[in-house]
Order: sequence, then C-alpha cells, then structure tokens
Amino acid sequence: MNKQQQKAVFSVNGPLLVLAGAGSGKTTVLVNRIANIIRFGNAYADTSANLSEADQQAMRAYLQEETPIPEKVREHLAVLPCAPWQILAITFTNKAAGELKQRLTDMLGNAGKDVWAGTFHSTCARMLRKYGEQLGYSNHFTIYDSDDSRRLMKNCLRDLKIDEKVLACKSVLGEISHAKDSLISPEEYLQNVGNDNRAATIGKAYQLYQNRMKAADAMDFDDLIANAVKLLRQNSSALSYYQRKFHYIMVDEYQDTNHAQYILVKLLAQRSKNLCVVGDDDQSIYKFRGATIENILSFEKTFPDAKVIRLEQNYRSTQTILNAANAVISHNTERKGKTLWTENPVGRKIQTHTALNEQDEADYIGKQILEGVEKGRKFSDYAILYRMNTQSSALERNFVKSGIPYRIIGGLRFYERKEIRDMIAYLSVINNPSDEIRLRRIINQPKRSIGDKTLSVASDLASQIGKSVFYVISHADEFEPLKRTAPKLLQFAKIMQGFMVLNEEKNSSLKELYDEILSQTGYIASLGNPESDEVKDRVANLTQLGTNIQQYEEESGEESSLDGFLEEVSLMTDIDNYDSQADTVVMMTMHSAKGLEFPVIFLPGFEDGVFPGVQAIYNPEQIEEERRLAYVAITRAREELYILNAQSRTIFGSTNRNRPSRFLDEIPEELTEHTAVRSWKQPRPGTTLPVSSKEVRAAAMESALHFGVPESAHAKKSLVFKPG
Repeated sequence: MNKQQQKAVFSVNGPLLVLAGAGSGKTTVLVNRIANIIRFGNAYADTSANLSEADQQAMRAYLQEETPIPEKVREHLAVLPCAPWQILAITFTNKAAGELKQRLTDMLGNAGKDVWAGTFHSTCARMLRKYGEQLGYSNHFTIYDSDDSRRLMKNCLRDLKIDEKVLACKSVLGEISHAKDSLISPEEYLQNVGNDNRAATIGKAYQLYQNRMKAADAMDFDDLIANAVKLLRQNSSALSYYQRKFHYIMVDEYQDTNHAQYILVKLLAQRSKNLCVVGDDDQSIYKFRGATIENILSFEKTFPDAKVIRLEQNYRSTQTILNAANAVISHNTERKGKTLWTENPVGRKIQTHTALNEQDEADYIGKQILEGVEKGRKFSDYAILYRMNTQSSALERNFVKSGIPYRIIGGLRFYERKEIRDMIAYLSVINNPSDEIRLRRIINQPKRSIGDKTLSVASDLASQIGKSVFYVISHADEFEPLKRTAPKLLQFAKIMQGFMVLNEEKNSSLKELYDEILSQTGYIASLGNPESDEVKDRVANLTQLGTNIQQYEEESGEESSLDGFLEEVSLMTDIDNYDSQADTVVMMTMHSAKGLEFPVIFLPGFEDGVFPGVQAIYNPEQIEEERRLAYVAITRAREELYILNAQSRTIFGSTNRNRPSRFLDEIPEELTEHTAVRSWKQPRPGTTLPVSSKEVRAAAMESALHFGVPESAHAKKSLVFKPG
C-alpha cells in the first residue's frame, strides 16, 4: 500500500472521507481497513501501549513488508479490536460485496464471513426481515422487481381509469421512485400537489400502488430503503439495536447515494460516529436515479470533525489516459479537486477517429479488433462503451458479419427470460401466497382455462372480505360468483398448497421443490415441440435455474432458504452476471461500466447531441454530470483508448450532422492521434455535380469508397459548380 492508502487504513475512529480516484485501489483500502479494525482496533493511533523493541520491529515489518505478526504480539498490540459482525460495509453492487467478502475471508479466514457486507438494498432487506412486523409486513415479504412494479401499476392505472396515453406507466413509476428516494409518503405527496392535476393523479396512483403492495406483503426496491429509514425513525428499539450492533460503518461509492440512503447511514452512525465513506465526486453519474452529489461534497459540513484523505495514485491506466481524464474533468466547477497520476508507462496516444456515419464507425472498430486479435490480443481485451443502448445496433451488424464474438451487458438477462420469470413466480407464491401480481402470472402457466374475468372476480371478493386472492381461490366453492370455475381454481390451489407443505419440510431441499414444480405442473411439456431450437433453449435455461438453486444451497449451507434465494435473485444486477473469463468483446452503456476495466476501450458517438445529449447541452448542471460520465468512461481503459465521432448519425429514425463532442475538444491535442475518412468539402470550381437524388447517392457511394471526388458524373443532366 502507498502512504495515502496506509493513512486511510489506520485512521480508525471518527468520521472519515476517502476521496478515491479511479483505479486508486479503494477495495484494497476497504479490505485492509476492516481487517485492521478486527485485528488491531485503534492501535495505530493509540499511544498508551507499552511496546517492546521487538513489538515495534514486528509492527514496522507489517507496515512495510506485510509480514504476518505473531498472534501473541498481535493481541498485545491490539487496542479495542472489533468483532467482525460489528462492522457494516455497504457497497453498490452484489459483485463488489462478493469480492469484498472473498478478500476478507482470504485474509482473515472464517472471521471475514461474519462482516455485514452487502448492498444498500440487501442490508435493508436483512433489517426488515427481522423487524418488518413493526411496519405490518411478514418476514417472508416479496421484493418486486421492475417488471412486477410495472404490472401492478398498470392494474392501478386501469382501475383508476387513467389513460396510459395521457399518463404513461413509466412516468408514474419514475415520479413515485423519486418521491420514495426523497422519503415522501403518498399522503405527503398528495398534500403538496396544490392545483397540479397531473401531480394529483400521480398521487392517487401512488397511494393505490402502495396499498396493493402492502396487501400483497410486497416491497419494491425503493421501499426497502424508505421502509428501513421509517423503521429506524419510528422504532427506538430497532434503532438502538443497530446503532449498538455496528461499531464501524463503511460506505463505498458514497457519491452515488440518494437522500434516503444518506439519512439511513446518518441514523446508523449517530451513536458511534465511526463512519468511513469512500467515493469520488468526479464519478457521480446517477442523478437520474436520484443520487445527489451534495452528499459527498458536504460531508465535512455534516460531520465537522471529519478527516479527508485523497487517493490519487492510479494503478490501472497509462499516464496518457490519466492526463486526458484529468483535462476533461478539470472543466467541472462542482468538485473537490484531485489529480490522478501513475507510475505506469506513459503509453500510447489516444486514438481519435472521425467516421462517415455510425456504420462506418462500427466497421472501423471491428477492423481494429480483428487486427488486434491477429497480433495476439484476446476478444475479451476489448470493450465498447456507449451513451445510449441504441448505439449497439450498428456494432452488432458488423460483428455478426465479421464473426466477432460479443455480448451485451444490459441486454435480456437470464432472470428476465419468460420461462425463468414463470418459475420464480411459482417460488414467490409458495413463499408468499399474498403476492397477487405473481399469482396472476402463473395461474395460467401452463394453460388452465382460468380467465382474467375470473381473477378479477376473485380479486374483488378478496377486497370485500379482507383476505388474499389465494385464500379466495383455495375456497372457491364457498363463493357463489366462482361456482362455475371452482373445480379449476381448487385444483390449482391444491397443487400450490402441496408445494407449500414441501417447502416447510425440514428434510426437503429447494432443488427438490423446484423439480416438483416442473414435474407436477407439466411446464416443460407445455412449451411445445421438444425438437425445436426455441424449446431446447428454454429447457436449457430451466435446467440452468435448477443448477443455480443447487449452487445457492451449497454456498449458503444451513442458512439456505426459499426467502434467501428469492432475495438474492431479486437484487441481482447486470454486472453481477458479468463473466470476465468469457472470451468475447463486451458492449455496454457507460453507466453499466462503472467499476470495470479493460485493456482496450472504444468510445463511439462523441458528438454534441449524442454525448453530451441534446437536453444536457444548455443545462450547466447536466453538462457537469455528462462530463463526469466521460471521465468514468475514459478511466475504464488500462492500455489503449479509442474515441470516435461520425460526420452524420441516424438515431431514432432521424439523421443529424453533429459537431464533435466538446469533451473531445477538452483533451489536449498532444495526447491524441487523429484519423478520419474523407470529410465533406466544398467542390472545386468546375466540378460537375449530379442532379437527381439517385445520382447524388451514387456519387456519394463512390466518394466514400475511393475517399476522393469522382472524376466524372454519370448523369445526363448536370450542374457545374462555379465560385462566387
């Protein structure tokens, strides 16, 4: 570790802000800081210990050479060491949490497994499983993903007779998410709408949405954090329990926290004040998700005794790449300021290239990749990061044509496939029979001739008697409106109740439960012709799900449960499924690339109107956010960086000729090497121009192919260009 990293590791007590630049080894700092607190407590800062010369020599060797300290000496040196379960480490992805746990286990053995390490959502879910009853939830509550939330909101809008053409489901959910991030309840939201009819309508939808989720014993992602804050604010025993439990709290990626997350952390750290946040204000890129950069910028104001340590030595990139990143981000005004440097080589200059259009841009990228692989690189050395998902289509066309293996992070994920969603819905209803949204999904999967009208009747009856829809279905013969369909409903309920009993049996495994679902429902047979490629793919996916369940059970041991598996699945992200071992080119948005690194990076679409986007160009605050995104994208590259723009680009059916991105202009020329296809220039005097559109296209194609002006026009009618 370098001196600044050591300083961060051994600053144990009190509030601490670690400003960790891209590639500066922040995970190393987090792991070593936790290990140091567990093994030595505050020994580094404590002057009371009576150390012998041998003890001091052992300590110096530990600091300088990472030589293991004898256990007896360690115990003698330790000053108030902390138990691992008294440390909370919050990360932003499950992948980061998994890496942290693994490195702690490698360093500390089994003690590393006892640290509370997880995302904000998994940490809050864990708290709510324990104390959820205080808020009216069972400890088996369901976590709704974005698809579940969308289905529920569509039902709410329909029942409120709100036309989705007037008020889109996506817009309503976005407003509600923002309200929850700001800890605004439906009641508070409605109180503040004033004369705004649109806001009043959203408020009603918000209220109904929350009521129905509560009835289904379910929470969405935003609820996990908002309800955890609500719990700590309303329940003094829960607050006291967690404040006393967590002696030390560490939060990674603090620049991307929202208001609710900020309040949660502040509440938990109120007693001990031992809060360490690690982040980089220059990498705050999630404002669209509710993140507020003010949390990190005002940390010292919130915690007046805070110590600030900057990590500026980069271990990832060449100095050329870092100089470019430093130059771009220096144009932002809302930042704490730091300059990345490295002991790595200066490296190759940044390659900038101007293409004719998006397909020409993709062809250039494909050509560079194939040439690199021919010289010994792997396909997995390359990543393409774009501002918008729509930019991937031209690249995909080229890669298919050129035989370049690729995968898109952020495309259709494994757990988003229909057959997988169906099985997860079965498991969810077994775990939580009140979950109406997922019950509706599976009641006709496979087909059971139970219509939407029957389900609506069952739902109305459930509301009237204050019971769940599953209760009504399982007692269908007792309700006159359901007499005709009662046999089918009861048959479905009987199958599900059998699964529920199996789940409660101590000797049965989750894998056995899953196999029973496939067997008793006849789901695989319902997929169709077993010889078709589509059905084979779906069966393979279902087999893989069984493997995933078995793997979860093996890893979790005695703590494995249906609850736990469903929670793990619901909180997965695209990056959690990223396999760095697969030898393929990776394509993803710049936002998705946060925390990743590759030897070679391509950044297409560096044009004003694309990146930065049209809406950001005239908004200084949004421009700063876009510039931070450019900084993140640039610093993903280890060895080589290509930045591309096109003379014209077709996006969403519209073709535009945009100027090169201002972010490209902000990179000093001495750091770059520029190439370009033939630029469009004013014709030379005397040049014959084609008249018809067909002739124009033909001439343009010839120009593009030969990178020069055609010597003759092949038109019967023509115009001659004359100057002035």
